[in-house]
Amino acid sequence: MKRDLVTLAALSRAEFEFLLTLAGRLKADLEARRSHLWVPGATLAMIFEKPSLRTRVTFEAGMNQLGGNAIYLAPGDIQLGRRESVPDIAQNLSCWVDVIMARTYSHAAVVELAEHARVPVINGLSDLSHPCQVLADCFTLSETNEDISSLSVTFVGDGNNVVHSWLLAAAIMGFDFTLVCPPGYEPDEAILASAREQASGRLEVTDDMAVGTSGADVLYTDVWTSMGQEEETAQRQRDFAGYQLDQAAVDRAADGVVVMHCLPAHRGAEISGEVLDGPNSIVLRQAENRLHAQKALLAWLLGAEEARP
Repeated sequence: MKRDLVTLAALSRAEFEFLLTLAGRLKADLEARRSHLWVPGATLAMIFEKPSLRTRVTFEAGMNQLGGNAIYLAPGDIQLGRRESVPDIAQNLSCWVDVIMARTYSHAAVVELAEHARVPVINGLSDLSHPCQVLADCFTLSETNEDISSLSVTFVGDGNNVVHSWLLAAAIMGFDFTLVCPPGYEPDEAILASAREQASGRLEVTDDMAVGTSGADVLYTDVWTSMGQEEETAQRQRDFAGYQLDQAAVDRAADGVVVMHCLPAHRGAEISGEVLDGPNSIVLRQAENRLHAQKALLAWLLGAEEARP
């Protein structure tokens, strides 16, 4: 039976932990220059409606390192649901490739791809969820924290797709998560409610920067305006004034706090330059670890012998 990763809700805690462990094995192998062809001859189709540096390079390089191949399908190549229906695209791609990754505007398009494809489908980003980013972020935290369930993570910014994936990860793994955002930018109510039902840790939403950042082990932020929201830029800049991840926020957090950003970053907007480039920042390690976490996910979904618990 094929598996998909449309949201992190598809994973049990045991599967989540296994993927973090597998990502560590793959990272160690790459650093030691040990080559293992886990999925020789397999092909990944990469559907991009939104451009991305990290998603494009890490999925393509990762598939190549596992012994497979990747095909980049640019926004004009497929035109999901416009030039051809999503079910037809899913069924055709299933004839030719072994796994599909889609980076789309519409979450419904990823769901429809998964429903109609005979091969695994990975959500590389949608308007509702960004599971690969947060899986890699949790791997990054696990490298220095044996038990990430003990952490307190605070996200400063919009209650967006990344926040939705953080809420699901917190519910699965048991750590505390706080979103600090201006009124009107809270996360999807259904996702928040579902995560709270499952969570053993605290899941909070506040508009108070001082309260939300105090004592945090992890401070995280993202751009105020995502792709597709450009017409809201001026309004969002006004609404998010005062919600910058700056040195004052770092000073209020726990000793040894780490700073994360899923990139690209706008210095002087959602994060100050001194914090993004400062000693607490692990942003580049996050970006590096997209490669290792996604390789683990690909190997697992493709049923590689070495990627079995």
